Amino acid sequence: MSNYLRILSYLKCSIVRPFKVLLYIIIVMMMSSIYGCRSTKDTIPPVPPKGYKNLTFLKIAHVLGRIDLIEEKPTIPPEINTLSNINYKIVGNDTLRLNIYSKLNIDKPTPLLIFIHGGSWRGGKKEDYLPYIIPFTKRGYVCATISYHLYPPTNFPAAVEDVKCAIRWLRTHAKEYNINPDKIALLGGSAGSHLAMMAGYTDDSTYSAGCDWNDVSSKVQAIIAIYGPTDLTTDFAINNHLVVDFLGKKYSEAPQLYKEASPINYVTKDDPPTLIFHGTIDDIVPVIQSDKLKKKLDDMGVENEYHRLKGWPHAMDIAKPVNNYTQYYINEFLKKHIPLK
Repeated sequence: MSNYLRILSYLKCSIVRPFKVLLYIIIVMMMSSIYGCRSTKDTIPPVPPKGYKNLTFLKIAHVLGRIDLIEEKPTIPPEINTLSNINYKIVGNDTLRLNIYSKLNIDKPTPLLIFIHGGSWRGGKKEDYLPYIIPFTKRGYVCATISYHLYPPTNFPAAVEDVKCAIRWLRTHAKEYNINPDKIALLGGSAGSHLAMMAGYTDDSTYSAGCDWNDVSSKVQAIIAIYGPTDLTTDFAINNHLVVDFLGKKYSEAPQLYKEASPINYVTKDDPPTLIFHGTIDDIVPVIQSDKLKKKLDDMGVENEYHRLKGWPHAMDIAKPVNNYTQYYINEFLKKHIPLK
């Protein structure tokens, strides 16, 4: 969610040769019913929302105001109880915090959703997922969202260690916050998806440094991965300065480090069910990253569900039709794997 403003700015500022602008506008307006447009109703799941032929069509549609966007910073309604900035980990002078959201007057163990924000491992904040947190809290889930170490100055694997420690902290304090410790799901987008997969696929002893709760399991019962990188040994990753900065070394200097930072290398037959969303015109994290994850999960016999959305880019769920679609299928997935009852 934290990448939205940057992406919107990129779309607005993208330059097309003047004589092509009018042509593109005419084409977009004529074909909006095919490639996506504003509608008076949100797309009704489970029909996949219609996307765009390519990024150029998407950019023009955005400039024309033909894409309905979600409210990025919604107001938390009074029926939701919010506990903010709870300390869960202290490392040196750094204090990491989390927020917990729940319906008022919950008095029984309830499934927990842990949201991990994106931001290229260097930005974002724990409140970025409120557009998801509010509706899922209203449905009855307890939701938590966490801060974690960003670079600079902190490199991999600190952020993964933080996520796993947050899981352990929440499981340790489950009774206090009416959490069912046996029904926990991780959800993240982009870099947050990478961290969710790393935490969810690695075993308890891996990346557990610096946590006071290591006698408690970090295992989860479900993973929801939204346009996240899965294999950092591919060309897209090793040539990406964001990945290089996050890992702290170039691929030529430490190829093993790139393998160790790739969630796909930790998948085993015992891993939790995984729900995947990715757009086919994502130019930040190529869709092949999720294609490869899907194949690995299938090969290992891990239950999974993959929504490969044609004609949608990175951060596609800022568009209302996509957000409605993802929320619908996330809810169905959760009902199956960590049901409220």
